[in-house]
Amino acid sequence: MFAERGSGWFRLLPERNVRMPEFPAPGVPTPIVSVRPIVLSAPERGTDLQVRVSAPTTGGDLPVIVFSHGFGQSMDGYDPLARFWAEHGFVVIQPTHLDSRTLAVTPDDPRYPEIWRLRIDDLTSVLNHLDTLLAAVPGLAERVDTEKIALAGHSWGAQTAGTLLGARVLDAEGKPGEDFSDPRVKAGLLLAATGEGGKDLAPFAAENFPFMSPDFSALTTPTLVVWGDHDQSMLTATRGPDWFTDVYRLSPGAQGLLTLFGGEHSLGGITGYAATETTDESPDRVALLQRASVAYLRSALGIDPQLWTLAAGWEDERGRLESKA
Repeated sequence: MFAERGSGWFRLLPERNVRMPEFPAPGVPTPIVSVRPIVLSAPERGTDLQVRVSAPTTGGDLPVIVFSHGFGQSMDGYDPLARFWAEHGFVVIQPTHLDSRTLAVTPDDPRYPEIWRLRIDDLTSVLNHLDTLLAAVPGLAERVDTEKIALAGHSWGAQTAGTLLGARVLDAEGKPGEDFSDPRVKAGLLLAATGEGGKDLAPFAAENFPFMSPDFSALTTPTLVVWGDHDQSMLTATRGPDWFTDVYRLSPGAQGLLTLFGGEHSLGGITGYAATETTDESPDRVALLQRASVAYLRSALGIDPQLWTLAAGWEDERGRLESKA
């Protein structure tokens, strides 16, 4: 049950019989179109890059979200986010990285140790070929504002996206490596992002994922960080769930932190509807993330700054929003 009150929204919680603030509504959803696979030639990669593009069927000056999936996923995953974003005015571009289960690249493949770098190349390739990707959807290219580009990612995808936002991978001597930041990207959304490496890495991760040691000091792109306070990754980190907040604490660009109460690594089920890897299924949790991501990205891209202003200091039984500003 909803009732309007001023510029915000309130809902009645029958189990508590109290009124709690609802996150600002993102607007009315519109019909969308999705085209896949769009194939970008990538001879140096060994496998051409497959991409899905989803977009609203109406509207102009549409902003873009490029999304990097988590380990094993593909361009066909994350519909709870990709569909919602497209329904609310974004063009969503999803490349399939080489670690996707759909490509069956095994650890014996000579490319495997460099997949983390090839993931970064995938995102750069999408930006370099944005006109080609938009042209694959009839009538879309002229409706897009290519100056308004956001980069998002989940889990390994969050670390991948973070490098284009300014994060750098530490080398064996603990020094920041190559700078992959891209000025075309104006905003970021990092979901369950890798924390600091070094002594915080679990033995398995230290042995198999040497790239999982990011330095966040140069991540200056405006970014929203999202984590679940029950996200305990035994294979990657020796610390508790707060490991996934490092990017917020340590980067100058991370402006907001959304904590999902009870959220685990799937953040309520963002990888797909009825996805078997979801251990914390919660439509309410996903709905909050959907709304918060739209509000932040529309604000950070200069489309509707008032949305984020309305959300400042927000909290209810599902989560809490913090801001450095």
